[in-house]
Amino acid sequence: MSDLFANAGFEKDAPRPLADRLRPESLSEVVGQDHLLGAGAPLRRMLDTQRLSSLILWGPPGVGKTTIARLLATEANLEFEQISAIFTGVADLRKVFDRAKARRSAGQGTLLFVDEIHRFNKAQQDGFLPHVEAGVITLIGATTENPSFELNAALLSRAQVFTLKRLDEDAIERLFQRAEKESGRKLPLTEEARKALAIMADGDGRFSLNLAEEILAEPKDRKPIEVSELGAIVQRRAPVYDKGQESHYNLASALQKSIRGSDVDAALYWAARMVVGGEDPKFIFRRLVVIASEDIGNADPQALPMAVAAKNAFEFLGQPEGEIALGQLVAYLASAPKSNRAYAAFKKAKALARETGSLPPPPHAMNAPTKLMKSLGYSDGYVYDHDTEDGFAGLNYFPEDLPRTKFYEPTQFGFDKEIAKRLQYWERKRREKE
Repeated sequence: MSDLFANAGFEKDAPRPLADRLRPESLSEVVGQDHLLGAGAPLRRMLDTQRLSSLILWGPPGVGKTTIARLLATEANLEFEQISAIFTGVADLRKVFDRAKARRSAGQGTLLFVDEIHRFNKAQQDGFLPHVEAGVITLIGATTENPSFELNAALLSRAQVFTLKRLDEDAIERLFQRAEKESGRKLPLTEEARKALAIMADGDGRFSLNLAEEILAEPKDRKPIEVSELGAIVQRRAPVYDKGQESHYNLASALQKSIRGSDVDAALYWAARMVVGGEDPKFIFRRLVVIASEDIGNADPQALPMAVAAKNAFEFLGQPEGEIALGQLVAYLASAPKSNRAYAAFKKAKALARETGSLPPPPHAMNAPTKLMKSLGYSDGYVYDHDTEDGFAGLNYFPEDLPRTKFYEPTQFGFDKEIAKRLQYWERKRREKE
């Protein structure tokens, strides 16, 4: 039915969103991706040498992946076919490949654009390979997820990956100017509100034009809109955050590294991003408990109990009050002295434990609750430390056939410094008792 309307010429007269009306008609009109499309950039070189290969376009929503694919097809003189991995099954793919083969026999190539390609399973992704290798199609896949994690190695080996950037404020401003030229009027915004609107777009070109369209729908005689009024006029976009995919781990990594780097304000920002994005608070607190042990450790022994207490407080209070405890914990951990020496020491101990197998403890380290065990020498030579004058017997508790190994070397930061003094004291006493 839609084809009948299009053939009758009605489609061109139908209302179209501003973002659709301003869709670039040439690659030079695409904003924010000069690193790929500018003079001498990779995609431009491919077109100039007429060697367009299969590609994966990786980037956030609204940065031009579909538009670029369509324009590449035009410039390379290829028939453009578009499918979505969400709505396409095996039978649909077979029809696409059959059409591409028919075109090829007639001397016409096909550029197949697959949106959300990461949503195809391994078998479906493998299904593209013979058609790519035979030259039946030039494949361009679009994904918002890291191709290294979501796409098969075999497919990645046959397609170059190009990363598209989220649009910066300059690129968003260029889109606003195009919207004003298309509509024949200026956006009725104060300078501060215009900047705020660009920030609200969150690097998404399509969304920025949707916002502009809402603003342009305001009465022509109204006063310039202030920042305080924007929220009542346009719908603020939720930050791009997929709790099950790469952004989930990227933000968790940014949080941990900010805390490790003692950057309190950045740590609070990334924790807030996770909360605002709808992250499960349990996941955030798990990371913070890990950080308390891994990155702070014995430099501040209160970090771990505080992390557990903050987690319990959050569970008791719920949201939003529980977020107070979350913020307090993040600020505390980021400002605490740092030491990973206990964490590193245990990793070394585990490595040696794997190498040395089943070496038994020395006899004095084992209990002898039975006569047989006593007769075998269990507990022989053991000295009860509390019975000694200085509370330290100085026995060696490593296996008899294993030389003593130093795993734990505290830093000179925070409480770690006091622990280092204790270890030096006991080491000196042990040598005296040998």
